[in-house]
Amino acid sequence: MSLQDDNIADHASDLDTASALQKGDDASAETFVRENIRWMVHTAERILKERSAAEDSVQAAFVKIFRSLDSFRGESSLRTWMRRIVVNQALMVLRKQERLRETSIEPLLPSFDGNGCRLDETWLVKDTPESLLASAQISQAVMTAIDKLPDAYRLVLLLRDIEEYSTSQVAHLLELSESNVKVRLHRARAALKKLLDPVLAGEISQ
Repeated sequence: MSLQDDNIADHASDLDTASALQKGDDASAETFVRENIRWMVHTAERILKERSAAEDSVQAAFVKIFRSLDSFRGESSLRTWMRRIVVNQALMVLRKQERLRETSIEPLLPSFDGNGCRLDETWLVKDTPESLLASAQISQAVMTAIDKLPDAYRLVLLLRDIEEYSTSQVAHLLELSESNVKVRLHRARAALKKLLDPVLAGEISQ
């Protein structure tokens, strides 16, 4: 079977799943929740940083998913469509908590002298946060460092580099201009590099 055939089969499977769920089949619904709840909670928890809040957010996301199945057209995979709902639901929680207000990130940024030379130790590794997360050895350190960023910057980094949304999608999700997203992403990456200096220095010396 070719890759194109696989994509067609996946598309048909997603539409079949959506159709079965719309019919109110309890067994299908139970299987659907069981197969998806783990990654959904994980996604929400990355955004909210609180397990209980993530679980509550996912419960609300499931309600929205089941109510919105008639709007699923198969233009993206079912999982991609669901992920957008999960992310939106988690962001709604943050907005209610007023955690999306921009706060200073200056203390976490690298320092430079009068000539523009960096005073901090240079970060030697060129990997992105996403590629670093692929290494089990340091993935927890990466996520811990990301969690130290102010929410307004942390979320841009998560959505752009980890969840792999486009700049325009992140701007829409966070109700920002694309230029603002780019500025926050640049500063968030710089701050993350500084936070990871000790970890990566240890990796390089091994």
